Amino acid sequence: MKSFTVGPYEIKYIDVGNGFPTLLIHGLAGDHTGWNGQIETWSNQLRLIAPDTRGAGVSTQIDEPVTIEQLADDFIALIDSLGVQKLHIVGRSMGGSIAQWIALKRPEKVQSLVLLASCGKFDHLAIRTLENMLDVLELTGSWARHAKHSVANFVSHRFFNEEAERVKKIEELIGSSNRMIACYKAQNIAVRNHDILHRLKDIDCPVLVMSGGQDPLGGPILTGWMLDRFPNVKHIEFKQSSHFFLMEEHNLFMQHMNDWFIQHTPK
Repeated sequence: MKSFTVGPYEIKYIDVGNGFPTLLIHGLAGDHTGWNGQIETWSNQLRLIAPDTRGAGVSTQIDEPVTIEQLADDFIALIDSLGVQKLHIVGRSMGGSIAQWIALKRPEKVQSLVLLASCGKFDHLAIRTLENMLDVLELTGSWARHAKHSVANFVSHRFFNEEAERVKKIEELIGSSNRMIACYKAQNIAVRNHDILHRLKDIDCPVLVMSGGQDPLGGPILTGWMLDRFPNVKHIEFKQSSHFFLMEEHNLFMQHMNDWFIQHTPK
């Protein structure tokens, strides 16, 4: 992985492929490796920049408070250092919140914005769900216990019952984390505090919102709040899937993303 220093933080990132620059921003529970399946396919047509946020993956981990805006500032500094003039941004869950801030602060750089299972503000149920996941992690001190508790918030009822082996792999992936619990806590709190609904009207680049119809963390209500505010938005709902619809309906997701890139990438 490559490295970029901003303030006291060493931001680790992957920069692979050729073509139009595309920033991939991971979610709260993960790091850049959550994009491995997409990187393998998309690197044939795009330049993919996939960093770990501070406090996640192999980037610097410090026990301190953080905001979503600060995470966005790290990535703005990164893309500036790389000389990127224009790019797609694809943000997953928390990554979508970070992407919103980048689009607000540096609109001239954003060709298009793709928000996956994300929101401009959480409702009370989503906040409680995030609180519960953090409580389990802090009370047990175990990423494995956290994973077993949390996975039901990430996949649909159908997927959980019918795809036992894939659910097990998700649990093993989350449960194998060596991340500082304090860093997860800081980002969990930052995600709960994210609220820029009133500013989404100022993001006028093309926006693609994808959501899971069964998602307790970014489902129909939260998605509707965004759709009411973005001036140039397209919505795709995976009605029978949850927060991890990228896994539940992988092929369909990749098809929609390919169509979006073809439509919105400059020739």
